Amino acid sequence: MSQQPTPRELGYYAALAQVGMEMVLPAVAGFYLDDWLGTSPWIMVALAVFGFAGSLIHLFSILRQKARDESSDTKPPP
Repeated sequence: MSQQPTPRELGYYAALAQVGMEMVLPAVAGFYLDDWLGTSPWIMVALAVFGFAGSLIHLFSILRQKARDESSDTKPPP
């Protein structure tokens, strides 16, 4: 009854999981660096902003690639 995802869809799912990790891991690393260095909360805030910006850039590139893939799938062969 359930349809198996295609390898392309699995690749998109893995890339989206990576985007989520790109957002979370810098903030967590910043939290521990702040605790270690006693600079709370500045390193965490800076790394969270950089992680968020980097993940948005990655997300837009994934969406652009998905749009290219879908447009090439619907184009009739010459």
